[in-house]
Amino acid sequence: MSDLTENLNHQKKPLAPKFKYLTGLILILALGAGYGYWAAASSKPTEEFSQWSKPVPVRVVAVERRDLSVELKAIGTVIPAHTVNVQSQVSGTLQRIYFQEGHLVSKGQLLAQIDPAPFQVELAQAQGTQQQNLAQLRNAETELARYQLLFKQDSIAKQQVEQQQALVNQLKGQIQANQAQVDAAKLQLSYTKIYSPIAGRVGFKQKDAGNLIQANEEAGLVTVTQVHPIYVQFAVAENYLDTLRTTAGKGQKAQVSAWDKAEQKQLALGQVQALDNQIDLNTGTLKLKAVFDNRDDALFPNQFVNIRLNAQTIRDAVSIPNDAIQHGAKGTYVYVINTQNKAEIRMLKLGVTSQGQTEILAGLNGTERVVLEGIDRLSDGQEVQIVQNSPQAVVSIPPTAG
Repeated sequence: MSDLTENLNHQKKPLAPKFKYLTGLILILALGAGYGYWAAASSKPTEEFSQWSKPVPVRVVAVERRDLSVELKAIGTVIPAHTVNVQSQVSGTLQRIYFQEGHLVSKGQLLAQIDPAPFQVELAQAQGTQQQNLAQLRNAETELARYQLLFKQDSIAKQQVEQQQALVNQLKGQIQANQAQVDAAKLQLSYTKIYSPIAGRVGFKQKDAGNLIQANEEAGLVTVTQVHPIYVQFAVAENYLDTLRTTAGKGQKAQVSAWDKAEQKQLALGQVQALDNQIDLNTGTLKLKAVFDNRDDALFPNQFVNIRLNAQTIRDAVSIPNDAIQHGAKGTYVYVINTQNKAEIRMLKLGVTSQGQTEILAGLNGTERVVLEGIDRLSDGQEVQIVQNSPQAVVSIPPTAG
C-alpha cells in the first residue's frame, strides 16, 4: 500500500511546473495584446465631434430678375349677364310648353302657347265694327260728293253740304278708333305666344300645360339666365384702389382667373369689366365685376369661385422665394453665400409679394445666391456645404469668382 502511494506522488510532481508555465504564457500574451491596443488607440489624432464647427449643409437658390405679377386673391360670386322672369302679358289657359328645363334657348325662340281662341274672337269683333264703319264712311262720302255737285248747281243750301262734310269727318275718326281696336286685338292675340326675350338657359317651369295663367303673375312661367358671357363679382381691399384705377386709366383690362373651391383647377379666364363707384364703409373693400366668355359653361350662376386678379406687373423685378426671407430684431434679412462658401447676413427692403415670390427693393442686386433651407444652424460667417437638388449626396461647390 505504501508503495502504491509513493508511485502516485511520483507521477504528480512533474505536472505542477508545466501548469504554471502555461498560465504565465497566457498572461504575458494578454498583457501584450492590451498594450498593443492601447498604443494604437493613443497614436490616433484627437477627433473633433462638435457639429457646430463643421460646414452646415444648405440648399440655395439664385436671386432672379424677372417680371413679377402682383396677384390679388378674393372670393367671388358668379352672376348671369341678364336674368329674365318670363311672364305672360295676357290671362288664359296654357296650351303647350315648347322648352326643356335646364336647356339653352335662343333669343326669340317660342317658349309657350296660351289658348288664342278668346283673343281671336275679340279681333274678329273689332274687325267687324271697323268694316261696318267703313261702309258708312263710303256712303257718307258718296252723299257728300252729290251734295257738292248740287251746291255748284245752286240746288241745295250750303248748310247741307257742311253737315255732310262733318259726318264724313266723324266717320273717319271712328275708323281710326276702329283700327286702333283691331291693332290692340292683334297685339293681345300675339301675346298668346310667349317668346324668349334673351338667349340663355331656362330654369324649371312654374306652370304645366292645362293650367290657367294670369297676366303679369309674379311667379311667372320660367326664368332665363344669360350665361354667355357671364360675370363674377368680388371685392378687394381699398389699398389697391390706386393700382386698379391706374390700370383702368391706361385703357388696360386687368386679367382675372377663376378657380374652384380647392384652388386646384382653373375654371376660366376673363378680365375686369368695371369697378364700383364707391367703397363699402362696413368692409373697406371695393367691388369689381369681371366678365368671362364661358363658352364651355365652366361657370354657373350663383357659384362661389376663388378669384386671382393680376392687378399689376412689375418689370425686371429682383425677387426671391418667400421662404428664404428671415425676420429678426434688426429687421428683415437673408443669408447670402459668398465666393468662399460662407454665409453672410444681408438686410433687405421688401416690396410686393405675389405667387410665393417677394420683390426686393434694396439689399440684393440679382446676382447672389441666398439660402433657402438649412437656415436654423447658420450664423454670419459660417462655412456651408451646398446641397444639390438631385438625390446625390452633399457636395461642396468651389468658390466662384466675382
